[in-house]
Amino acid sequence: MFNHILLASHGTEGAQAAEYVAISNCVSGGKLIHLLIVPELWQGMTGDDWLNNGHTRDDFCRYLETELGKEVDGHCERIRRTANLHQLNYAKEIILGEPDKVLVQYSTTQAFDSIVIGSPRPKDVAGLRSRLLTENVMRSLKIPLIITPYPL
Repeated sequence: MFNHILLASHGTEGAQAAEYVAISNCVSGGKLIHLLIVPELWQGMTGDDWLNNGHTRDDFCRYLETELGKEVDGHCERIRRTANLHQLNYAKEIILGEPDKVLVQYSTTQAFDSIVIGSPRPKDVAGLRSRLLTENVMRSLKIPLIITPYPL
């Protein structure tokens, strides 16, 4: 059991498996810090072709940011409720950046006992590959990393 866990989760099936492991392995009264990394590629998602004027493009950007924000807020609230049920102190950090670099950098900001992440999704499962589990991460982390298996 751990007192202070860094959970890197963005709500996918594999990340939800990591959430379960992190919450289950944190002592009552312990701290669960939820790190949600928004990959930089989303920053430029304005589309093209049909967004051929500035007003339409700006409207679409605001719409996309609002929808992504709702999704992130719902995801964080779900984890917060579960953490509270297990009597954990929950905090969230949402950071824009390259997932591997952000995880390594953020892991040094507090005295975490461990980091919990989901394993890469299987190749036959559709979805964006976050590139969180890189060789740089494996070499750079100074604390235990728990990689939760993808749910079958």
